[in-house]
Amino acid sequence: MRHKLHSLIFLLFGLSQAAAGATPDSLERKPRLGKNIQYKAEAQISTGKGSTPLWLNANKHGLSSLDSQNGYLRGSIIRPLLADSLHRWGMGYGLDVAVPYNYTSHIVVQQAFAEIRWKYGLLTLGIKEQPMQFKNDSLSSGSQTLGINARPLPEVRLALPEYWYIPGTRQWLGIKGHISYGVSTDGTWQEDFTKGHSGHSKRAIYHSKAGYVWVGNTKKFPLSIEMGLEMVCFFGGTRYDSRGNKTAVQPDHNLHSFWNAFIPGGSDKSDGIYANVEGNHLGSWMLRLNYDMPRWRASLYADHYFEDHSQMFFLDYDGYPEGDDFMKKEKKRYFRYPLKDIMVGAEVELKKCHWVRSIVLEYLYTKYQSGPIYHDTTPNMPDHLGGGDNYYNHASNSGYQHWGMVMGNPLYRSPLYNTDGTISVKNNRFVAVHGGISGQPLAQLSYRLLATWQRGWGTYGSPYVPPRRNMSVLLDVNYLFPKGWKAGIGIGADRGSILGDNAGVQLTVSKSGVFSFGKKKSTR
Repeated sequence: MRHKLHSLIFLLFGLSQAAAGATPDSLERKPRLGKNIQYKAEAQISTGKGSTPLWLNANKHGLSSLDSQNGYLRGSIIRPLLADSLHRWGMGYGLDVAVPYNYTSHIVVQQAFAEIRWKYGLLTLGIKEQPMQFKNDSLSSGSQTLGINARPLPEVRLALPEYWYIPGTRQWLGIKGHISYGVSTDGTWQEDFTKGHSGHSKRAIYHSKAGYVWVGNTKKFPLSIEMGLEMVCFFGGTRYDSRGNKTAVQPDHNLHSFWNAFIPGGSDKSDGIYANVEGNHLGSWMLRLNYDMPRWRASLYADHYFEDHSQMFFLDYDGYPEGDDFMKKEKKRYFRYPLKDIMVGAEVELKKCHWVRSIVLEYLYTKYQSGPIYHDTTPNMPDHLGGGDNYYNHASNSGYQHWGMVMGNPLYRSPLYNTDGTISVKNNRFVAVHGGISGQPLAQLSYRLLATWQRGWGTYGSPYVPPRRNMSVLLDVNYLFPKGWKAGIGIGADRGSILGDNAGVQLTVSKSGVFSFGKKKSTR
């Protein structure tokens, strides 16, 4: 096992070094770690009726609250890697802390990280907000796997963060990606939130990985294609039952479990004879087509979510015999699942237009989930059906959430909305249409407008009867004053029986700038 892990690290490091070989030899000047440090001080207050509306609290990396009256004071100092863009190696670091009111924490360490770049390879240690891939962070409803809706976890992350063009392809083929391991930090919150009504977990280990491919050369032809695979696994940690006692069978968290998270394998001890794989694995197949012109850019994209083989490969093994050997794989027979659950979107960027700069339209369908039935083979009924995927929920841990917010797309109803003390996603079967528009009519004035319609069927296990509906809207306006001052107002509302009838106003004031410290080297 140790040999496998060492081989994996060597492979990733070697790839980053090979990618870095394209860096010009002339870029040898050492970076100054006290130069180009960005600071920001921010105050925000939200008030309204009911819960905080969806688009006033979602897709903010978890720095939000559902309480009708909430706010925070926030301060950060961050040295971005861009400060060393002309160097062979660079270093970034940051600290971003909020003191909130009516949040799930009395103090929030939103970011605390250090990162080192050697040519194109990047190593990040700590808590850092990461952007979405293939989607507009401010206008999209959010990625289904690696979203921006929950607080980031502390992790060790090795990445090729930007596309590296493979030598010999004349800049027509590029790759990027990452691999990371971290740990959840919401164990105490889970314990307080459940209040003995349901199970919860502490210190679950988090693993994510992603790989993306770029095909195209926009300098020679306007069409390009991006394809990718994002995957996540939660494993290990400590599981507690509804009475607060440790469960009798604990998940593994040894080195072999880390490998089973990277390459899905093994099994949880609680699986019994019906062994699956160890941990809670999930992910998305990603695709984006871009057509880039001097005055505009248009894109089409897709995000297909999966939780097991039935939707990852649309196949599941079904060749078991009857009788005592009902667990033995005997025949070459498979059950095929159709592609139904998907998020499709379109984005148009008008590069020369100020009043309307970007337009996003998305459609989400998540009702299928491989069908309503899950059945393991038995001696008298050998057929295996892998349905009832129950997106974002899991039988052995607290599902795909952190601090009560789903880590993917916020249209899956986050556990923080629950009033029964359960950490579960109660609406994961839905159809939704989402749209967003942004613009900058003046150099100092910008806006964005979001609107989402959703019809939800709950889950297969606890369906909404009849189906419920929801409409969420947001108008967000920001004005940039001299000397780094900025003020913004957001007005949002929800109407319907999924999130309730909510209305709110959010005011934000911030001051940002750049400073340096330390002595400059003499140029003489």
